[in-house]
Amino acid sequence: MKFGIIKERKNPPDRRVVFTPSALVRLQKEHPDATVKVESSDIRVFTDEEYKKLGIEVVDDVSDCDVLFGVKEIPVDYLIPNKKYFLFSHTIKKQVHNRKLLQAILDKKIELYDHETIVDASNRRLIGFGRYAGIVGAYNGFRAFGIKYELFNLPKAETLQTKEDLVVRLKRQILPNIKIVLTGHGKVGMGAKEILDGMKVKQVSPEDFLNKIYSEAVYTQIDVLDYNKRIDGTVAGDNNDFYKHPESYTSNFERFTKVADIFMAGHFHGNDAPDILTLEMLQASDCKIKVVADISCDVDGPIACTIRSSTIAEPFYGFLPIENREVPYTHPGSIMVMAVDNLPCELPKDASEGFGEMFMEHVIPAFFNNDKDGILQRAKITENGKLTERFAYLQDYVDGHTVHS
Repeated sequence: MKFGIIKERKNPPDRRVVFTPSALVRLQKEHPDATVKVESSDIRVFTDEEYKKLGIEVVDDVSDCDVLFGVKEIPVDYLIPNKKYFLFSHTIKKQVHNRKLLQAILDKKIELYDHETIVDASNRRLIGFGRYAGIVGAYNGFRAFGIKYELFNLPKAETLQTKEDLVVRLKRQILPNIKIVLTGHGKVGMGAKEILDGMKVKQVSPEDFLNKIYSEAVYTQIDVLDYNKRIDGTVAGDNNDFYKHPESYTSNFERFTKVADIFMAGHFHGNDAPDILTLEMLQASDCKIKVVADISCDVDGPIACTIRSSTIAEPFYGFLPIENREVPYTHPGSIMVMAVDNLPCELPKDASEGFGEMFMEHVIPAFFNNDKDGILQRAKITENGKLTERFAYLQDYVDGHTVHS
């Protein structure tokens, strides 16, 4: 089995990589039958020389490899026919801008495996950068707060190397007695929690957060039943009722808007779930939130002030609730919004190391154990120029009959 690591060619440049040099050494040690090649790159966070020093072959042509690993979408002209590709294709939600990519993959008889489709038997995702999105997003939330109130000026996360560097910078700052509400208990939410805990911000229960006054900064991490209630007034026994019947719920997040200064959004939001932070909540005279770090970054989604994504270069913008429009974040009546949609790119070394560990644990063994757990079979989107049965729902998208953003 020949594995190839491809050069990232999407703009803006992405410095992450699926496998670090040490991860490839481990791969070859654990699977001596495997051959590994790395396509030369001048943007990757790990240099060609770092791979060469550990005995990894760096080449200009990976067309003799069977399986090719990348992070982002590949320009159509660089696709090699009849190969297996692993990447974030951003096609499984019928994203219009990548329709041509999926069409080309089918035309070239490529087997596509999307990192998002790598799941276990219970459909839980096994691979992703969510933890690092949470880590960088939380850091950016504090950076926004410091800028807005002219309290401190943290460096951009991309200028630092590791999560520990972010925590060190944050711990130097003196926070007022603010309240921070964090949604989500998945990889994103727990990544943000790592930063809060690393700073030694005190965690309190949702009830205490809502009702008590503190002399120090505190945070609460809330789950779906903390910020949603059943429309009929009955009380759900557990989260499963919400997951099964999201249309029966409405948001009661306004409880938190009245006391929280910063909202860090790290939740997963299903299609039928109610909006969380509505325009009406933001327009209320007693809304206290002044910084929203929307790590999940669903544009025109459950967070009313997330009207567009922002960039690593320009991560912040202002939202004026009373006029429902974007304004400079320096506007005194604005909420400062951070909605960067590629946060892990700011911490490429850490993110790549974590990603490679997940791949080594969950994916690589499947190539050598006859895919006994069905990891590859479930993840496969295309085969022999056709969509697999699991992803047949994409056929109208491939044919150009659907319109999605």
